[in-house]
Amino acid sequence: MRERRAFQNARRAREFEAFVAGAAGRLLHAATLLTAEPPNANPRARRLLTLALAHTYASWDRLRGEDPYDRARQQLAVRFARGAWHQYGALGRSRPAPSPAPSPSGSVAVLARLTPQERLVLVLRMYEGVAEEQTAALLGLPVERVRAICARAMTTLLHPPRGPAPTMAKVVPS
Repeated sequence: MRERRAFQNARRAREFEAFVAGAAGRLLHAATLLTAEPPNANPRARRLLTLALAHTYASWDRLRGEDPYDRARQQLAVRFARGAWHQYGALGRSRPAPSPAPSPSGSVAVLARLTPQERLVLVLRMYEGVAEEQTAALLGLPVERVRAICARAMTTLLHPPRGPAPTMAKVVPS
């Protein structure tokens, strides 16, 4: 009995290690996009990934027939949303303050202008290729809301707000 359990645990560990070897890079990149941290300094993203992979490993035996990548991505999104909810009071209710220093990675600086909700929807839809319906179900939102959030995020990315309007010099009549 013990031998069989030890064999099952070893097999489970090998399967999970193979999954992590193949998927961890992409999941870390997605987590880095979600947190809008620079790729070379991303402690929040690494923590998100670690927690998502730990949850995936804990439920590994129940994943038969399911895609473990989908489960890990779902956990990543849920944990990010939960953390953003606590950090901002309500997911997507307030915009983060603009970052004072430009980031070495252009995508990070651009993504930092989005709300956590906009980043989450954009990463799921555009980077991960998750369908609107699946994104809506994962986040507990109507499909129309996901569509509107994605459109607003794309508008912000494609047409970033300019700096303050230039002041007009006063013309003094002579």
